[in-house]
Amino acid sequence: MDTAVSLPEFITVSHNDGIVTITLNRPEKRNAINDQMRAELIDAFAEADADKEVRAIILTGAGKGFCSGGDIAGMRARLDAPTGEVAFNGWKRQKSTHRGVVAIHGVTKPVIAAMNGAAFGLGLDMALACDFIIAADGAKMSMSFIKRGLVSDGGGMYFLPRRVGLSKAKELIFSCKVVETDEALALGMIDRVAAPEALLDEAHAWAKELTVGSATAIALTKEIMDKTFERSDDEIFALGREAQAVCYTTAEHRKSVEDFLNKLSK
Repeated sequence: MDTAVSLPEFITVSHNDGIVTITLNRPEKRNAINDQMRAELIDAFAEADADKEVRAIILTGAGKGFCSGGDIAGMRARLDAPTGEVAFNGWKRQKSTHRGVVAIHGVTKPVIAAMNGAAFGLGLDMALACDFIIAADGAKMSMSFIKRGLVSDGGGMYFLPRRVGLSKAKELIFSCKVVETDEALALGMIDRVAAPEALLDEAHAWAKELTVGSATAIALTKEIMDKTFERSDDEIFALGREAQAVCYTTAEHRKSVEDFLNKLSK
């Protein structure tokens, strides 16, 4: 019996030379995140992570904006639930939100956010969950949650202080300040700025630069470095020893050593 397969409605996925580009594709809503888009995003990252041919992932948005945050219509619908169900419904939805963050941050391959336009609220949280951010010149970003009477729920309270420091992160979150690319670059909120028309080309070229080495070593290094601020030096050293033991067994390491020695012998 054939099983129907539903195609993604709110994202698109493209493959090019070992790089997957995942595009939030709800431009008429400035790519606001609804439940279905989140589920599709989680699936797309899982598939890219499982594909051995994929070396890196680029996350971007369709149209003029990267992502305007959570869908306001969805927020209204949540508030219309019976009073006694609002909190538990919200708790379940938060679990889904955090699965989405983990899908981005926890993937074993380098992830670049190509911020093609405005990134507000959850949209900025999602960009911060990526390993690197390259923004189109003129893109605006804001931790706008408090304007909605909410806290940053997509990892921003974890990721932003690691980029800009605790005091500056509090200022940006409390004030809901709209930050433009020059200031964001100076603060360390983003890593690079590109002309809008060159954004994806530059993101792709950067992804290629980041993936010239062993995919295994990159995955293990990323896993350890993402824990650096929470673990002691002894714990990080121990994780490094374990990772190195794995690397010793890989075909990539063996080939690298043999190729180097062969060059010396010629």
